[in-house]
Amino acid sequence: MIDQPLTVALVGNPNAGKSTLFNALSGLRQHVGNYPGVTVELKKGHATIDGRAVEFIDLPGTYSLAARSPDEMVAVDLLLGRRPEEKRPDAILAIVDASNLERHLYLTTQLMELGLPVVLAVNMVDVAAKQGIGVDVEKLSQSTGLPVVAIQANAGIGLDKLKAAILDASGTPAPARPPLPEAIDRETDALTAELNGSTPPFLARRLLLDIGGYAETWLAEKHGPALTAKLEAARLRLTEAGHPIPAAEAKARYGWIRKVVAASVSKPTVRPVTRTDKLDKVLTHKFWGTLVFLAIMFIVFQAIFVFASIPMDAIKEGFKKIGEAIESVMSPGPLRALLVDGVVAGVGGVVVFLPQILFLFAFIAILEDCGYMARAAFLMDKVMSRCGLSGKSFIPLLSSVACAIPGVMATRVIENRRDRLATILVAPLMSCSARLPVYGLLIGAFLTKDRPFWLPGLALFGMYMIGFIVAPLVALLLKRTLLKGETPVFVMELPQYKRPSVRTIVRRMLEAGWAFLRRAGTLILASMILIWALLYFPNTDASGAKYESKLAEIAGQAETAEDDAKESLEKQANELRGEWKRNSLLGQFGRSLEPVFRPLGWDWKIGVAALASFPAREVIVGTLGILYDQGDVDEEKEEQLQDEIKIRWTEDPERGRYAVPTAFSVMVFFALCCQCVSTLAVIRRETKSWAWPAFTFAYMTALAYVAALVVFQVGRLIVDGGA
Repeated sequence: MIDQPLTVALVGNPNAGKSTLFNALSGLRQHVGNYPGVTVELKKGHATIDGRAVEFIDLPGTYSLAARSPDEMVAVDLLLGRRPEEKRPDAILAIVDASNLERHLYLTTQLMELGLPVVLAVNMVDVAAKQGIGVDVEKLSQSTGLPVVAIQANAGIGLDKLKAAILDASGTPAPARPPLPEAIDRETDALTAELNGSTPPFLARRLLLDIGGYAETWLAEKHGPALTAKLEAARLRLTEAGHPIPAAEAKARYGWIRKVVAASVSKPTVRPVTRTDKLDKVLTHKFWGTLVFLAIMFIVFQAIFVFASIPMDAIKEGFKKIGEAIESVMSPGPLRALLVDGVVAGVGGVVVFLPQILFLFAFIAILEDCGYMARAAFLMDKVMSRCGLSGKSFIPLLSSVACAIPGVMATRVIENRRDRLATILVAPLMSCSARLPVYGLLIGAFLTKDRPFWLPGLALFGMYMIGFIVAPLVALLLKRTLLKGETPVFVMELPQYKRPSVRTIVRRMLEAGWAFLRRAGTLILASMILIWALLYFPNTDASGAKYESKLAEIAGQAETAEDDAKESLEKQANELRGEWKRNSLLGQFGRSLEPVFRPLGWDWKIGVAALASFPAREVIVGTLGILYDQGDVDEEKEEQLQDEIKIRWTEDPERGRYAVPTAFSVMVFFALCCQCVSTLAVIRRETKSWAWPAFTFAYMTALAYVAALVVFQVGRLIVDGGA
């Protein structure tokens, strides 16, 4: 047994089946590696092949090694051994699609320049065979000089031969790269000398060939304008010599690839009409394709919004019983309150979203694995491009209507870093299911009784439309300011349709669920405990008596009291809870901020409820129930709370005439504000930085405040004008 494991990097185009192969090779022995300064995650897996320990690194899918951003540069740096936290791979496993060899071999020709052993895995041979395409792996190996193995990763076919080829290739560098024009090699050598040998020849070549690429940006900053001038002069000389950049590289590589493919691949004279072709006539059609897409999205959201409610309700009930069990064995006091209202409520507030996460990622995995996700992005690209995003942003944004957490996590399907970041930053603007309790409470209080029957539905529709209108506008603004940069051309390969792998689907679900619980759970639990403490202390009244003792005494009296007396005692307990929260640290803080809330039409109670709902938006309903002396609010008591709010707001001496504008002000604020610490925690996880969740919270809070201010002030003018 050799102690030092063999490190193998998996590299391939998107949709080449790289992740499926990685899962097949490494099984369950996987973990995620994060690198400082970048947002990408690299999966690592372990296996033992003939007694030799092997570590597989699954690099992000890419069409070439022409890096355009720091994230894309990670793969190049790792392959060159320039990542201090990672040793250079011992070999490269290049995965290509057997049905599209000419396109996929382009990346392979670049991998051959790195001086590492390269094994070529020709995947999806079954798909190629159905199209009448045959690949002679022996001739392909002779033509490229690489060890070549035909595989079908999703069925495990050819993996034993592939593992043997990986061990055999170890220590044997790939043959010389496909030739580029001699003039390019001369200019590359000159640039390498200019950089004093500090930059590998491969990076010097990329510096020359990738106009505006990351290598040019990074090295120009490092070496100054003199390098830029010499680089421009070198490119001009190549153009004059008949080798314009970047066309010269593509011409040389594809010229070599065409010869290789001609010698080793057989194709039918007339391309057969495949099942994929027949399906695409419908699924990519402007009208029918859109109709099918909407139907699929309806099914997805039925699952997330409706079907997931069954396990979500069960989770809520389970945590409720846990809280009741703790209360039954512990005496009233800070420790019991911490456990029940802080820890149990905090953990429950995280776990309750797990079914939505699992449902969404199951559907995403199915749609990606079968090949439909690429069609959905293609259909929506024209719409999304108008706000600076690509078609791949649509599904994460639509997913956020159910919950922003899985919506943010779903942005992983977006390769372009700026597009992905812009989508993450606007996803929380979509009205999620957690906002529904806020909308339902206030619409029920002010827009149902003695109002047109269509008004509640219109108001709810309007709240959801706010997100659909504002999110694209904010995305457009971000793409023109903070995330300004060259808009990438929307390039997406439409893969062949295939049967989804159950193993892949289950793995995606479990990975997403565990990542959510591990990262978001810790932060929301901490914030729930903090909010609990701010609403709990001080826990004594003016005379020094503990509120909990007084509430316990009332509860004891209620056990033996008659029905009429019970109602009176319950009212007394609710008033006592309201007094407790009003005198709490958060209540006092809310009162001090009332001048800030007043322009929105709010009093301190609404302000405190908004502050208390930072961990989760729906907390506002329960907080308002306590502050308005209604106790814990369930479905039966919600109508009672609605009546109480309507009476209190209408009778308010200052803003009583403006109760409806106040209600809309609160709803608009919650429609735009990021009152969800779980979402911020997931943004932190996906961006690898606290700066972006802080920015999200700041811009959304400011946007929500301004919008609520405008709504209330305009509403007040309308009320005054109609008086």
